[in-house]
Amino acid sequence: MKTEAVRALLRMDKLPTIWCPGCGHGTILSSLLRAVVKTGWKKDEIALISGIGCGGRVPGYVDFNTLHTTHGRALSFATGIKLAKPEMKVIVVSGDGDSVGIGGNHFVHACRRNIDMTIVIFNNGIYGMTGGQVSPTTPSGYRASTAPYGQLEKPFDIVNLALGSGATYVARGSVYHVPMLDKLIYDGFMHKGFSVIDVITTCPTTFGRRNKLTDDGVKNLEWVKGIVVSAGAAKKMTPEELEGKYVMGVFRKDDTKKDLNTLYDEIEQKARRKQ
Repeated sequence: MKTEAVRALLRMDKLPTIWCPGCGHGTILSSLLRAVVKTGWKKDEIALISGIGCGGRVPGYVDFNTLHTTHGRALSFATGIKLAKPEMKVIVVSGDGDSVGIGGNHFVHACRRNIDMTIVIFNNGIYGMTGGQVSPTTPSGYRASTAPYGQLEKPFDIVNLALGSGATYVARGSVYHVPMLDKLIYDGFMHKGFSVIDVITTCPTTFGRRNKLTDDGVKNLEWVKGIVVSAGAAKKMTPEELEGKYVMGVFRKDDTKKDLNTLYDEIEQKARRKQ
């Protein structure tokens, strides 16, 4: 893929990014842009929405129709856009705290409604921008500013949450496995229905330093490599071996369920026939 095609989707005057050295967010953004190029979508067809957080800076860097909204409310704004302008290609980028913490209720109902959009979750297991607090996905035993002796609570599994809430495309990748991540995001874009891509990524500054990974980006990336396993490998592992691991792959791809806009169109046509 030509670099020029990806660069054409960026607001070059807004670069460099504010992300810390070694942060995985730039890797996710690159995968997202390559997936967009592959779709053939035009920039004016795309609406990209974020909430607050490190991942929330993405709308400032991409040359689409963009919204940088309030904390946890990205899916609410995105739902409004998709219902008002169903022809738009709607993408949401959100951190783990933004999506399933502060925005958890919106996430559950977006999955349930099966509205035709894609959410890419930058899952670094921490509230990175706001001070390094525990997030809903902070792994058990790991430190945060609000858990100096280790996180006691069982973290959310975003994949299981999405599956249980009814999302029709659910996948997980990592910033270490970039070609796979490119494909997962592209497939999510192409799916007609609510698509969730959980991306295991790094936060060298507020997660890595507290958890003896230092702020070295390579060491943090190696940590990601060690905690993710493919779906094929996971089948051969015991529950004990899978403890603390994240399984990657596609967990659901259901093309049989109608998306919300289609259901609304059917209701509208039915109502018109009765007039």
